[in-house]
Amino acid sequence: MAKVGMVSLGCPKNLVDSEVMLGLLAERGHDLTPYADEAEILIVNTCSFIEPAKRESIDTILEMAEHKKSGRTKRLIVAGCLVERYRQEILRQIPEVDFVIGTNELERVVDACASNLGGRQAPGPAEPYLYHDFTPRVLSTPRFSAYIKIAEGCDHPCSFCVIPQMRGRFRSRRFESVVREAENLTRQGVREITLVGQDTTSYGQDLGLRDGLPLLLRELARIAELVWVRFLYCYPNRLTPALIETVAETPKLARYFDIPLQHASGSILKAMRRGSNGRQFLKMLGSIRAAMPEAALRTSMIVGFPGETEDDFRALEDFVEAAAFDHLGVFLYSNEETCAARALQLQVDARVAQRRQRKLMALQRKISRRKMQEKIGNTFPVLIEGRSKETDLLFEGRLESQAPGIDGRVYLNDFCGDEPSPGEFRWATITGAGDYDLIATVGARRFAEQPALASAPGWGLVQIQPSANPDRYAVPHL
Repeated sequence: MAKVGMVSLGCPKNLVDSEVMLGLLAERGHDLTPYADEAEILIVNTCSFIEPAKRESIDTILEMAEHKKSGRTKRLIVAGCLVERYRQEILRQIPEVDFVIGTNELERVVDACASNLGGRQAPGPAEPYLYHDFTPRVLSTPRFSAYIKIAEGCDHPCSFCVIPQMRGRFRSRRFESVVREAENLTRQGVREITLVGQDTTSYGQDLGLRDGLPLLLRELARIAELVWVRFLYCYPNRLTPALIETVAETPKLARYFDIPLQHASGSILKAMRRGSNGRQFLKMLGSIRAAMPEAALRTSMIVGFPGETEDDFRALEDFVEAAAFDHLGVFLYSNEETCAARALQLQVDARVAQRRQRKLMALQRKISRRKMQEKIGNTFPVLIEGRSKETDLLFEGRLESQAPGIDGRVYLNDFCGDEPSPGEFRWATITGAGDYDLIATVGARRFAEQPALASAPGWGLVQIQPSANPDRYAVPHL
C-alpha cells in the first residue's frame, strides 16, 4: 500500500472530513506520513469560502504539485470545498492533479488512492454524505481533544455565503451515533470534545427533535471521562432559553458561546438576509450573562458589505463597545461570484473596508486587553497542551474560555509540584496578561480526577503543514 500525506485547510468541519479520509485509508492499510517528501500520494483538502481561502488552497495545491516533479510523489488528489465550486477547472488548469473529491464524496478517497487508478478523474456529484460512529477516523488533534461534526450543510439564506452551494441542505447526525462516537473517543483518551456544524443550534430539527442540541449536550455530559464539552457555532435566532439553561446547569459544558453575528446595523443585516439588529443582540447577550456572568462570548463581523455606510459602521462600533466580547474576528466582505450579495449595488471600496477592519480590531484589542487584565490574580482550571511552540522553557494551555485553534493561550512559566503533562487539567493562577494571551502559575492540584492518558494513542502526526503559509487561513464562521 502507498504512503499518504495530507494538508487540511480551513475550519474544524473540514478537519473532521480530513480525519475521516485518513481513517478510511488507514483501514485499507495505507501508511500515513506528515512529511510531504516521503509521500507517494498527497491529498489537499481545500477551503473556498472566501477569496483569501481560495488563494491559499490554490497555492497549497501548487506547492504540493512540486513534489510530483522533484520527489517520490506519484499522485496528487484535491478534495473539499474548492472541488465543489471548480471541479473541472482544477483538472483543466492544474495538470498535476490526478483526482478530485467533493465534500459528499469522502469515501471515494479509497478509489483515488488505489494502485490501479488509470487516468485523471473527476467523478460527478454524490448523494449527501454524513459520517457516523462506525466510520474510521485518524485524529490529527492532540490525543486529549477532538472535534465531532454533528451536522452538515445549512438552510440559512445569508446573501454573502456560498456554503449551502458547497455543503448542501442541513442534515443532522443521529443522536445515538454522536453519543457513541463521543464514548469511543473517550476510550482513546479524549477529555475535551468540541461539537461542530455550520449551525449546531439547529441540530435535530430535521429529525423531529425539539431542543435537540440541549438534549445532546446533557447526554454527553453524562460521559464520566469527559471534562469539557463545547459547541461551535450558534446561529443567533436559534439560541434558545433551553440552551442557555442547559449550559448554565451542566458543569461539564464550557461556558462559551460562539455566536457569529456578522453586523449590528439593521439595514445591513436585512441585506445579508439575517435580520435582527444590535439592540436585540444586546438583549440576547444579556440573557446569557444573567445566567452565567463568567460566560465567554465570541463573534465574527463582516465589514465592507455592499451598501455599508459610515453610519452603519458607527452602529457596529457602538455595538462592539457595548457588547464587550471576549473574542471577536473581523473579516472583509468577499464578493463571491455565486453569492446573492454580488448583485447588490454600492459595493464598498476595498481601502475603506480595510480601514474599517483595522479600526474595529483596534477597538476589540482594547476590550480584550481589559478583560485579560481583569483575570490577573484569579485562579482557573487550565488544560495543559504541552511545551510552548515559542520556547520549550514554557508550557502552554487553555482556559475554558479559550476554544482550540481560534482563541488566545495561557503561557505557564512556573508550576508547583510535579511537571504538568499534556492533557492534564490543573488549577492555574493568572499572573500576567497581554492583549489576547495570559501568563499563569500552575498549582499542584488537578482540576478534576481524570483517567490516566499514558496508554492513549498519540495523534497529530498525519497532517502536513504547507511551508508557503504555515499560519493556515481561518475562515469566518456563520
